[in-house]
Amino acid sequence: MKRGLSGFAILMVLTLLISACSSGNNAASTNTNASPAASAEASASTEPKDGGNLIIGVASDPQVLNPNYAGDRVSLTIDQALYAPLFQVNNGKKTFYLAESLTPSADNLTYTLKLKDGLTWHDGEKLTADDVVFTINSILDEKQNSFLRANFLINDKPITATKVDDLTVEFKLPQVSPAFEATLVQVSPIPKHIFENEADIEKSTKNAAPIGSGPFKFKEYKAGEYLTLERFDNYFGGKPHLDSVTYRIAKDANAANLALQNGEINVQYLDPKDVATIQATNNFEILPYSEGRLAYLMFNANSDTGALAKKEVRQALSLALSRDELIQTAYTSSEYADPAKSFLTPDALYFTNDVTTFDNDAAKAKELLAAAGESNLKLRYIVQSGNKAQEAISLYVQQKLKAIGVNVELQNMDSSAWVQKFIDPKATDYELALTGYIMGYDPDAYRILFTTGASSNYSHYSNPEVDKLLNEGAGEADTTKRADIYKKAQELVAEDAPIYPIAYTKTVVAISKNYGGIDEAVLKPVVIFEDLSKIYQK
Repeated sequence: MKRGLSGFAILMVLTLLISACSSGNNAASTNTNASPAASAEASASTEPKDGGNLIIGVASDPQVLNPNYAGDRVSLTIDQALYAPLFQVNNGKKTFYLAESLTPSADNLTYTLKLKDGLTWHDGEKLTADDVVFTINSILDEKQNSFLRANFLINDKPITATKVDDLTVEFKLPQVSPAFEATLVQVSPIPKHIFENEADIEKSTKNAAPIGSGPFKFKEYKAGEYLTLERFDNYFGGKPHLDSVTYRIAKDANAANLALQNGEINVQYLDPKDVATIQATNNFEILPYSEGRLAYLMFNANSDTGALAKKEVRQALSLALSRDELIQTAYTSSEYADPAKSFLTPDALYFTNDVTTFDNDAAKAKELLAAAGESNLKLRYIVQSGNKAQEAISLYVQQKLKAIGVNVELQNMDSSAWVQKFIDPKATDYELALTGYIMGYDPDAYRILFTTGASSNYSHYSNPEVDKLLNEGAGEADTTKRADIYKKAQELVAEDAPIYPIAYTKTVVAISKNYGGIDEAVLKPVVIFEDLSKIYQK
């Protein structure tokens, strides 16, 4: 679900709803003869007011507070409040933030970006075209190791960014790229005056007290407990309503749910199994919405056993499982998850679920293992402790693989340790992990996940034909040819089985009824809210 309108239009909608309630025409109203004073008081209680704090529950510590490197959900969520993007896209429409406009040339090889005037960083320094150019150049600098770099290369040639004046940046493309705007939407500029002399921006100590341009600025971080941001009064979108936002680190889902019910947390993701309990309190809006997310079991081909480097072994493990059973096990019903077969998600261009699948055939799984010369196989499965979906699926996988003669050792660890293990490109001491991704609407974004040696290719998958297709797709302007490229790529990846796609899931978030502005803030994949400045305490 995508909660819809923004800006002035939503204020009009709210006004109409408030008027209907206060006049007694709402069927849910129990006081159809309210006095004018009472009606005015009720109406005023739903109007935005300034002040107060919002507490958001998160499952782990952030990995890095820098948008060029944030890849985990917690870091991305916090960075969304700290760093403003150039623009965002919802339902095919742009919402401009730092940018005033983005204009392509007639041949689509040059894009001109205009910034809004008067932008500032949290420390009061001006935000200009120099910062945008510095950000792009940092992403492209191989020594800076940004996972975004691959998306700024078209057929291995870089996009270039040049300052025209303080408010204008010109992007030159080596060839036409229909994915360019989808690439640029991922960019939130970082300050040149802070990072220009840093040899390794990702590991810079300056990330510990970040200077951004978003609606809230950094205040305090206590590892394992909380991170607090405070209002940035000079935010270009207008002074935020809230005084502060606190991200409470709650690694155990049961403890987090208890804190939610006790009012110690105001916003939190919910496991589908916990929805009924939280809903029964009648204190929260329960909002399921599609993030364009794929949940999948990953096979680490880089493990020291060597077994998962074999395609036949990955296919056999997949055949031992049933995605329908997994959906029921983890998500309680198809209401929160649809069966997945492709590595693309349904919101992506050229998506198809009509690809080869390995599913629910234990006899064939045993045959493939024997043909691959694997017997008495032992695998290690890393699991986030306290994550109910992960724990339930890990037990299911352990049982199903045992039935084909594969022994699975479950290695439980807290969320922070799990993330560190998962994103370590040199980790060879595990074979299985349940995870997921949200990549957006253009399929070029998936290139960093499935091309050989790419920054986010955590499964260490390699197929030169897939590499060729995904690189071609990035620069193909003909939509018919591009569709054919991605259809072939989806089929090849499905056949190679570097992952076992389980479901295209819906995210469920609980939001305290004490807060308004949810529609204006826009529910957003990964980060919950697109613009926290719009949230207010009723």
